[in-house]
Amino acid sequence: MHTVKFLTLLVEHHETIAYLLILLGMIFEGEIVLISSGILMHLGAVNIPFMISFLLFIALSKTFCSYYIGQYVHKKFNHTKFAKYIERKVNTLLPHFKEKPFWSIFISKFIYLNFYTVLFCGYSKIKLKTFLKPELLSTLIWLPGLLSLGYFFSYTALHVSHEVWRFISTLLLLVISFFVLNKLAAWLYKIFEEFHEHGENVE
Repeated sequence: MHTVKFLTLLVEHHETIAYLLILLGMIFEGEIVLISSGILMHLGAVNIPFMISFLLFIALSKTFCSYYIGQYVHKKFNHTKFAKYIERKVNTLLPHFKEKPFWSIFISKFIYLNFYTVLFCGYSKIKLKTFLKPELLSTLIWLPGLLSLGYFFSYTALHVSHEVWRFISTLLLLVISFFVLNKLAAWLYKIFEEFHEHGENVE
């Protein structure tokens, strides 16, 4: 029967592959990767200062790349279905984007809309300085917040069992619960925005 130590050693012995997977994962699904990285940090499988620096570098690189991709889409594919899809998706969940860009960009980081919002910022030709203030602030909260959550999940799972499969099963339950709550929060925020917008229209 393998213990959690087996998982730690597995990551340590394949460190390059682990960081490559983290790099790829951050491009497509940052939340899961950050939580997983927090778990690995708690287990002592990775170097904490290096991991934080590595993740921050990837997050910022993704932000700038997405912003400039948005500009490119506006320049080359302004009338395509993809461009209209981005615009529609952002306006649906963030209807006050034009009136309150700072708050809209900031909150998008926490409701699984940040990638589209960043693309939309570039697409809409929002000034880089205007865009970066809320984006960097939200990143400085979002990144350590999810790492801390992963750290806490690992701590909790270890108190349940040191056996690797029970440990992983507990982590999966915790992670799924988090995403369900996060989706619920995003849904409630959408309802709040619709209610708020309806109230303004009535006035």
